Amino acid sequence: MSLDVRLEGLRVTYGSAPVLERTELELPAGSFTALLGPSGCGKSTVLGAVAGFVRPTSGQVTAGSVPVRGPGPERGVVFQHYALFPWRTARGNVEFALKRLGLPRVERRRRALAALEEVGLADGAEKYPAQLSGGMQQRVALARALAAEPEVLLMDEPFGALDALTRTRMQSLLRELWQRRGTTVLFVTHDIDEALALAERVVVLGGPPGRVLADHPVPAGPPDPALRARIAAHLGAP
Repeated sequence: MSLDVRLEGLRVTYGSAPVLERTELELPAGSFTALLGPSGCGKSTVLGAVAGFVRPTSGQVTAGSVPVRGPGPERGVVFQHYALFPWRTARGNVEFALKRLGLPRVERRRRALAALEEVGLADGAEKYPAQLSGGMQQRVALARALAAEPEVLLMDEPFGALDALTRTRMQSLLRELWQRRGTTVLFVTHDIDEALALAERVVVLGGPPGRVLADHPVPAGPPDPALRARIAAHLGAP
């Protein structure tokens, strides 16, 4: 299941400081979009507005034509920092996140175990965060979001703290999950190569204040050096 997401005239200010200029963006249902840009350009603000954590100063965000007024189970969020409870097992962390759905305990456990298996961590279900590597902890965080069966998955630089090898493995896992589930994905990153490796579309933000500089479809197949060069030019990056 998936939903389309629309940003219509979205503008965000903190006090008198503009953080995000008037922004128009459409994420078709089932699409995978990378939101790329340097620190401070408003990437996380866009994601926060879609998640319902950030209230627009003007304009609106809709998910499936319904205005976003706050967080909702149809929109799952994965952050760079895992934010796991150290006193709960991997399964316990996922189960705890499902309590807000009002599910019975048996169903919470079933969903938690199924999500951990989906991310390749079935054997670690009863381990505590301190017993898990960084990549494994991020798998738990991903399982926690997936267990609620969201129709939109929002990811804010989720692999930024991982080593290169683990990061590559997590990128492959995410692509597989997206292809299997068909969830709408908005993935925030400042890494051009990560954006091109994962997404079918790259939206480039600049700022501050944040504004859309470019919107590029990513062709299937091997990496396109010319596309990478165009995106880098937007960012003033090598």
